[in-house]
Amino acid sequence: MSRTVVVIGGGYGGSAVAKALDAEADVVLIDPRDAFINSAGSLRALTQPDWAPNMFFPYDQWLRHGTVVRDRAVSVDPGGVTLASGRRVEADYLVLATGSSYAYPAKPASDSTDEVLDDLLRTHKELAGSERVLVLGAGPVGLELAGEIKEVWPHKHVTIVDPAEQLLASFPAELREELRRQLDELDIHLRLGTGLTAPPATEPGQAATFTVTTAGGEEITADIWFRAHGVRVNSDYLADGRLTTRTPEGQVPVTETLNVHGRDAVHEHVYAIGDITDVAETKRAGSAMQHAEVVAQNIIAQLRGEQPEATYQPLPHPMILLPLGPHGGVGLLPTPDGPAVVPAETVSAYKGADLFTGRFTEQFGAA
Repeated sequence: MSRTVVVIGGGYGGSAVAKALDAEADVVLIDPRDAFINSAGSLRALTQPDWAPNMFFPYDQWLRHGTVVRDRAVSVDPGGVTLASGRRVEADYLVLATGSSYAYPAKPASDSTDEVLDDLLRTHKELAGSERVLVLGAGPVGLELAGEIKEVWPHKHVTIVDPAEQLLASFPAELREELRRQLDELDIHLRLGTGLTAPPATEPGQAATFTVTTAGGEEITADIWFRAHGVRVNSDYLADGRLTTRTPEGQVPVTETLNVHGRDAVHEHVYAIGDITDVAETKRAGSAMQHAEVVAQNIIAQLRGEQPEATYQPLPHPMILLPLGPHGGVGLLPTPDGPAVVPAETVSAYKGADLFTGRFTEQFGAA
């Protein structure tokens, strides 16, 4: 008898699990969107609209046997999921993979591919006509956005503001120094160690000249601004506590096999992956996909009547590939001798040149 695996969320981790189990069980993938979106490409899609369609991999093109339900979970219990439409989906196995939300344009605001493309094109036109750009947030997203803007419009004046005293403080000095060097070369202006006394009066992504003041008293005038901070875990559908008790950050407590801790015991048939988990690591798409491999192995073992033994061990050091446009950027990758800072050429080869499009075309492209 075929078993039903319900995967809630079709992002990096959820899509990888659904794909891996597609031939092994009755997979039901629940997501309000019509496609897997490689959101690593969102910022390039903003600056280069002709490139934007490369981000999308429609679920119905690569999920051969499974079913896609375009809906949102509103409650989950050990037996299944209740959807916003009122529909109930029963499950033999559950995988929570709803990820996190982030400010547009780093993550699209709409559930429809056509609407996402329309949004990006509209914002592109606003940005194209703006000479001075303010980015709030000097984390990887803000830096990547600045790099993509400078790739297309080298003469735009780009300023990044962040209350943090230094860039990427958890990474080695060698990486941070190289990052600063490249930012200086691109003429990207950093204002670190200060915030704004009040947010811009205009909406993010809309062209309209404004002036803001930093906590240090400096005035910055710009024509458009973007928010590049504020991750929020997508776990509201677990608030009723019927499945588990979330951490104060909204994350789900998991075991090393990525099973979900219930209130009284571990749920052997319920898993969580990606940003929603309480795994102590820097949340990245690559981590979610590694979680997916572990969970797929464990569910396949259970389907075959075997004991699930695959475990997930986070890397002891945070890793990063941070492109500044297709050719620049910095990275920290694992080696047998420990983490190593890699040059822009390596960042470009692994990520910057195509932002993983080739990798996902291979995995989720139409056959």
